[in-house]
Amino acid sequence: MPVRQTLFKPDIQISYLEWNQGQEPLLLLHGLGDNAAVWSSLGNYLAADYHIVAPDMRGHGESTKPERDYTFESAIADLEALMDHLGWSKAHVVAHSWSGKLAVIWARLNPQRLRSLILVDPIFIWKIPGFLKVTFPILYRVLPFLKGMGPFTNYEEAEQQARQLNQFQGWSTLQQQVFNAGIEQKPGGGWGSKFTTSARDAIFAEVMQVSGLTVPIDIPTLFVQPKKGVNRKDWQLQPYKTYLRNLQICQVLGNHWPFLTQPEAFNQTVEAFLQKHRC
Repeated sequence: MPVRQTLFKPDIQISYLEWNQGQEPLLLLHGLGDNAAVWSSLGNYLAADYHIVAPDMRGHGESTKPERDYTFESAIADLEALMDHLGWSKAHVVAHSWSGKLAVIWARLNPQRLRSLILVDPIFIWKIPGFLKVTFPILYRVLPFLKGMGPFTNYEEAEQQARQLNQFQGWSTLQQQVFNAGIEQKPGGGWGSKFTTSARDAIFAEVMQVSGLTVPIDIPTLFVQPKKGVNRKDWQLQPYKTYLRNLQICQVLGNHWPFLTQPEAFNQTVEAFLQKHRC
């Protein structure tokens, strides 16, 4: 079972889950609006062979939620500070959804910190045209993974909404744990996500301004493509095929959150890839 730890930086605190049994560093990065608990099954599965850390990214979970400063550079600085704190020079990195874009930017800026890269159904890889910013308020209301933010009158209402979301299909024990790790009672008595609206707005603004893949990257990379995920067309995969020179694509069962909806198959897929690229 993981232990909850905290990294104290001068400006913020980064909370993280740590499985400290194996030796080889493995860093697990959740997607937008999620939290470190989404990796509970994978962490438990691989704990014997890897030293695993899953942070709550700034603005999420138990980590500090500043009003501003959600640039990719700040998030990468958080991760490198965490690695330095752990004594890691480099690590295998698993990154889901929005953090997939963060991970390839990191691989471009500081490739020496990443031993291998696993991208789980990444999104927003390109720079978003500025005129689409006017659609963001609509996206905030309709994107399924943001509907769980609330506000909700009570816990029961929040749970009822969560049960309708794709990431919680089946409502397994794992999914219930993830839901509970991401929800909290607010000062006014209502309930809502620990993920803040200021973080949401700032991250979307950053995603719009920054391109992910711009130069070739040689780091061994696995693209995990869920059958019911967001990357189903060849044109969506093309930028990864173009810029990632050491790329493997593997299709798995499940939707955008295969580690929550089909964890056994997902865990085995990640394990097989990592075994090929261990020290």
